[in-house]
Amino acid sequence: MSGTILVVDDDPQIREVVRLSLGQAGFDVEEAGDGAQALATFGKVGPDLIVLDIGLPEMDGRDVCRELRRKSDVPVLFLTAEADEIDRVVGLELGADDYVTKPFSPRELTARIRAILKRANPGDVAQEEMRRGILTVHPGQHDCRVGDTTVQLTSREMDLLSRLMARPDQVMSRPKLVDAIYGTNIHVSDRTMDSHLRNLRSKLADAGCEDAIETVHGVGVRMGPCRGA
Repeated sequence: MSGTILVVDDDPQIREVVRLSLGQAGFDVEEAGDGAQALATFGKVGPDLIVLDIGLPEMDGRDVCRELRRKSDVPVLFLTAEADEIDRVVGLELGADDYVTKPFSPRELTARIRAILKRANPGDVAQEEMRRGILTVHPGQHDCRVGDTTVQLTSREMDLLSRLMARPDQVMSRPKLVDAIYGTNIHVSDRTMDSHLRNLRSKLADAGCEDAIETVHGVGVRMGPCRGA
């Protein structure tokens, strides 16, 4: 796997550790030390993924993520020193795809980046267009529409929706979804998956499809009829 990763952190030592680890894994790496530089570099190089520190000076990582989401669905992985999971989940609600807590293992960071970029396993999830009611999803083009309305999804949200669309009548438990999207070697809490599901439901509902995802209490979730309002 290859691609360009933009690493944004005000600590040059952390940027160096990440740069070396990702370079060894075959990625090209661009760096930025603050939010303004991150946005400027993003505009110049068009990275495939951004590793973004939350605790940046002046313009913090949350503000950078909000600005990015106004114009792009580029995958974002947060680096956070905050121990409180609620704060990390807030980052996911802003549109980030994943987070890694400092101090972190460069190997784990690289594995999470690969998992995000993989997006969907072609042998498991169809890449052609899928339809259900008024909802149309084309994973291969990262395109989601409710009727004629385009819905901007993060790569993780697209993965999640694609898995559910591929098996519309099957109830999938949260552990199964976590394993399918993140891989079995990466620990992800149920709280994180709940955040992705909540964000996905909200975006689809805002576009006019409030019945897209159903909860089967005590079991998991499945696709709804997607009839719309």
